[in-house]
Amino acid sequence: MNIDFEILKVLSPTDTGENGCHQAGILIPKEDEILSFFPVLNKDTKNPRTVISFKENSGKIWKLNFIYYNNKFFGGTRNEYRLTGTTGYMKQYNLKSGDEMILTKNSAGQYLISSKRNSNAIEPQKSEDNVLRLGNKWRIVSF
Repeated sequence: MNIDFEILKVLSPTDTGENGCHQAGILIPKEDEILSFFPVLNKDTKNPRTVISFKENSGKIWKLNFIYYNNKFFGGTRNEYRLTGTTGYMKQYNLKSGDEMILTKNSAGQYLISSKRNSNAIEPQKSEDNVLRLGNKWRIVSF
């Protein structure tokens, strides 16, 4: 029986660059189930990272970086996981906020990437205090 581990990210305007904000990749929540999708990084090293080769259906390989910015423990301020190098993929498929990026790890340990256009994309909402609030929209699809 082949069991795939699949996670899905509903892209935000910050992820796609639509709001003009600069960030280092897509934020990965510090949830054990989602982090278990990615290779283990050495937390004793400052800002450990690894390159993951994601294959899409066409056979094209996208090299994305999984990074733990842990410099808070080395005199800095950051303590977060990020997936970087996604801009080229998003531009290739003209992904916008509300679209979905789907990451899969199959039973052979191969990483796959795909996306889904969301025709019913949710527009970011401004709250009463005129602050744009964006949710962290990661989901585990199958495990």
